[in-house]
Amino acid sequence: MTAVLVIGGSDSSGGAGLVRDVRTLGDLKVQPLCALTAVTAQTDSALLASHTVPAPVLRAQLEAALLGGRVGAIKIGMLATAATVHAVAEALQAHGELPVVLDPVLRSSSGGALLDAAGRRALLEVLLRKVTLLTPNIPEAADLLGVTAARDEAEALEQARLLLARGARAVLMKGGHARGPASVDLLVGPHGEVRAFAAPRLPADMRGSGCALATAIAAHLAGGLELAAACAAAKDYVTALLRQHD
Repeated sequence: MTAVLVIGGSDSSGGAGLVRDVRTLGDLKVQPLCALTAVTAQTDSALLASHTVPAPVLRAQLEAALLGGRVGAIKIGMLATAATVHAVAEALQAHGELPVVLDPVLRSSSGGALLDAAGRRALLEVLLRKVTLLTPNIPEAADLLGVTAARDEAEALEQARLLLARGARAVLMKGGHARGPASVDLLVGPHGEVRAFAAPRLPADMRGSGCALATAIAAHLAGGLELAAACAAAKDYVTALLRQHD
């Protein structure tokens, strides 16, 4: 069975991180393989503590997962430090044929930092060019670029293009933090082509929706869908999850 390797942190509350990734893959009938980058203590409202897994241990996890030859795609979430970013980049260098989805987890839902400043620089400098798709929400895109958060679709598209210029192959700008009756995700491809994926904006409050979206995209890429179709299917999956919490 084809598997998806999910790389990220634990979440003791069960809402996000690897717990959400594994739940998502279970829903989609895809085998999960895991590489833990950090152990966090979180509630729905606070990040209480975080401990980073040493880079040699992470490298061993990645090697063990990738040696089996079953991995059809990779999803990357919380990275915590520059050393972690470099360890993941080295693993991707040796397995460059796999589709990779990078969810730039910079902060917890409660605002606690999950990637330090050196890690953000390393993400942009050594990791971004190695991934198939970057999936930032509006605050994450602004943080990565050091600019003000996009106020409308035109500014969101401009920031996506700036991330392409920094090395991203494709960017899915998530619209969950925007306003309006529809939540619109914008996929900007390597040549600037744009696809929009819209769903009703629901009043649901569910942690881990970004984790679920990126993991579902990776699952569909592993299953053979092309990028736009994978994003559309993942959007439908997350919308269904949100309806359950509505």
